[in-house]
Amino acid sequence: MGDAELTRAGDAWVGRFRAMANPCEVLVDTDDATQAAAVVAIARAEAERIEAKFSRYRADSVVGMIHAAGGRPIEVDEETEQLLEYATELHRLSEGRFDITSGVLRRAWTFDGGSRVPTDAELAAVLPFVGWPKATWRDRTLTLPRGMEIDLGGIGKEYAADRAVSMAKAAGIEHGFVNFGGDIRVIGPRPDGRAWRAGIVHPRAIERTIAHVEMTDGGLATSGDYERFFEHEGRRYCHILNPRTGWPVEGPQSVSVMAPLCIVAGSCATIAMLHGDEAEAYLVEQRLPYLIVDRNGDVHRSADA
Repeated sequence: MGDAELTRAGDAWVGRFRAMANPCEVLVDTDDATQAAAVVAIARAEAERIEAKFSRYRADSVVGMIHAAGGRPIEVDEETEQLLEYATELHRLSEGRFDITSGVLRRAWTFDGGSRVPTDAELAAVLPFVGWPKATWRDRTLTLPRGMEIDLGGIGKEYAADRAVSMAKAAGIEHGFVNFGGDIRVIGPRPDGRAWRAGIVHPRAIERTIAHVEMTDGGLATSGDYERFFEHEGRRYCHILNPRTGWPVEGPQSVSVMAPLCIVAGSCATIAMLHGDEAEAYLVEQRLPYLIVDRNGDVHRSADA
């Protein structure tokens, strides 16, 4: 695993490492370098634990074992149960837009540097394997029909950020933040009471920001069409796929949401993207602070963002 890089940042310490295929950063506002290093190590270990446990790429992960069951029922532990219950509720509240079985659409769509658009027949071949209600989930036991898969990547990174902050607080940290690949969870305000200032990536120029938000607590997550995409015949195809149709979403360039928990912020940002041009109406209904970059590049933000 190796040690995380720890550097001084004003009156704070910042630890940097990679986990979950993303750059990760933990800022701890303390004069105690030993305490800061310990908290960064805790956060990193938790991120790596969650990645190992829920990765769809590992045969020895919970997800890998569910897939290997070949349609047989699998009893899961309490933590997995909580995540699957959360995913079930997201599916219900989003009217099926958020679906952890939609990862099989990657069999038709490959965002690996190419620009090939799948045929209608190729999509029709995989769509029958999408649909959380097709799974049987009760009493901590999941039966996933043969050929179906689950993918917890849509909530895993945000869940890891929340867990890391909980552990940092338990270690006595009162000021700082965790940033796991752009998903942020704040540990209280700065020591002088000021808010932390977080930048929102410009979806068409990711080396710079398009706006900033201030935070003293809670989580911030962004979902956008710029993370993995390709362009073909003048049209952009992004990795956020509608589980009903199998096609990439069209609408906002990005959606950023603030919520008490990072996992809630991330879920709502993704669901908003899946609402297309109705994203803002959805977020107004949720009563959460938001910042949207619409399809034309114009910024819309709630009064409390």
